[in-house]
Amino acid sequence: MKKYRFKMNLFYLPALAVMMLFVVYPMIEAVRVSFTQWNGYSQYSSYIGLKNYLKMLTDKNLWTAFRNTLVYGFGSVVLQNVTGFLLAMFLNTRFRGHSVVRTVIYLPVMISNLIMGYVMYFFVQYDGGVLNEILGWFGRAPADWMADGTRGVVIITLINSLQYVGIYMVIYMAGLQNIPTVYYEAATIDGAGTWQKFRSITLPLIGPAMSSAVVLSLIGGLKLFDVVVSLSNGGPGFRTHSLSSYINNQYFEAQNAGYAAAVGIVTFFFILIVSKAVTSYFDRREVQM
Repeated sequence: MKKYRFKMNLFYLPALAVMMLFVVYPMIEAVRVSFTQWNGYSQYSSYIGLKNYLKMLTDKNLWTAFRNTLVYGFGSVVLQNVTGFLLAMFLNTRFRGHSVVRTVIYLPVMISNLIMGYVMYFFVQYDGGVLNEILGWFGRAPADWMADGTRGVVIITLINSLQYVGIYMVIYMAGLQNIPTVYYEAATIDGAGTWQKFRSITLPLIGPAMSSAVVLSLIGGLKLFDVVVSLSNGGPGFRTHSLSSYINNQYFEAQNAGYAAAVGIVTFFFILIVSKAVTSYFDRREVQM
């Protein structure tokens, strides 16, 4: 038996090697770089200790990116989960064209974030944008939609949320279909109404699906990068940057690889702590069927 287990464990080695090469080693290297002053290209770098981490405390652009990241993360959680759950409730019933509607809602998921950002740019651009063309039909002046940082953050959050709502629709549909119908039948016999069934049966038993959906959407929103870069590139100024796009800006445009690595390390642990806290919260509230 020990020999058999040893042979079976050999199958883990390729996956372990890939993980060490593409996850563990880059992480260790990023930690090393975060303690240096390096432009990202030169073969020479200088050790500066904790200066990159201390710099983050006074970097106003970083704090702007941090606030935006919170909006992208928690805004996406609310929009994607509420919309996804409502769509799942609607599509959990049978009607003509059920499969077509479900497919159409899921289709944007198959498009990369980067491509979606470029596509949506043609909707919000000032000259010839779709939204401004519509405003022109009603005699309204065109608007520079991405010129205001706050409005840009809202638009990016909406685009990210609508693109991936199909994933959470599928997760909630799986959760709804996993609830035994006998519970609803028993509740009907006891005289429970629609709202009572929803509150006492659907919501508690949809917990595992909700936990997965919330954590996935939260992580996706907190590490949002592609849509920000393709739609606004963090502009105007640094007003719409996320932490991920700010790391890209500091590494390639500011040529401050050490500082970019430090921000990346802090971002990693921030997302890890938040996702762990949310997962623990749902684990405590989970109802066993």
